[in-house]
Amino acid sequence: ATLLSGAASNELEMLAGRALALTRRHFGRTISLYVPLYLSNYCSGGCVYCGFAADRKLVRGRLEKSDLMKEIAVLQNKGYQDVLLLTGERSEKADFDYVKDSVSVVATQFHGVSIEAFSMTEDEYRQLVAAGCMGVTLYQETYDTDLYAELHRWGEKRDYNNRLDAPNRALRAGMRFLGMGVLLGLGDPVADAISLFLHARQIMKKFWRSGITISFPRIRHQVGDYVAPHPVEDRLLAQMIFAFRICLPEVSLVLSTREAPSFRDGIAGIGISRMSVGSKTTVGGYAEETLHTEGQFDVSDGRSVDQFLRMLQSKGLFPVFKNWDSVFTGSER
Repeated sequence: ATLLSGAASNELEMLAGRALALTRRHFGRTISLYVPLYLSNYCSGGCVYCGFAADRKLVRGRLEKSDLMKEIAVLQNKGYQDVLLLTGERSEKADFDYVKDSVSVVATQFHGVSIEAFSMTEDEYRQLVAAGCMGVTLYQETYDTDLYAELHRWGEKRDYNNRLDAPNRALRAGMRFLGMGVLLGLGDPVADAISLFLHARQIMKKFWRSGITISFPRIRHQVGDYVAPHPVEDRLLAQMIFAFRICLPEVSLVLSTREAPSFRDGIAGIGISRMSVGSKTTVGGYAEETLHTEGQFDVSDGRSVDQFLRMLQSKGLFPVFKNWDSVFTGSER
């Protein structure tokens, strides 16, 4: 809380120096790279801030196995080995079995597979682990319970406590990694960041064998045109990243292509140790042959993989596409 205070914002250069030193100590000059792969944009939820909400008028679709194999081929060509699979909230056309079957296919092709989807039961998470899934990303969105109820108009996600407990269920089921975060701009960003920190500390204490990552997504333009009531400026976002790095020095901090190239270039390696690159938020966005759906939100950093790698190397940073092998987890097929 002290590091997120107004007084601390006047010491941003000092915070950056401390964050840089801790990042170098625990992560060296490496930046771990991943890519999001949208399986479906079908959704039963009523989240007011999401471009996939059920009442949005957009072209819907999902990747069938043949489409999925085309996407996989393109991503493999670019060198990716760490893939995050995404869907909307649980729906008839993109239910648990569909997600599990997709994980089974992707896990035969990549060493690192994780999901960002609807919250599940412990048994469902256990089945995903058996299918080759290594991690779950699940944002609470906001820790303000009254605001949470307003933002989630209907659907399973409206149950705040069920959502809050989902990381526990996933890690009890054997997931090796958990991605956490809040959607910055929904509520008071400092209050949400402090709650996120406390939640992360609780998870780390209880599931000390597991790894966690923390992301800092800001609301971007999307179908529905929801505007953030509490916009987070670059300076506060940087301060937040530095604060988390100082207080959680061994945790991997993530920044996606939601952010503009100038901000990503400046913050890479200074707190941030994991980044997405070459992202598409549309279903079938990489092969671009059969599906033509709209994205969940606008991507701000549209650089190619090669362009992004050149930027990292110019800063003396080393991109890492793979730093483990699935054979060590028993998930190799």
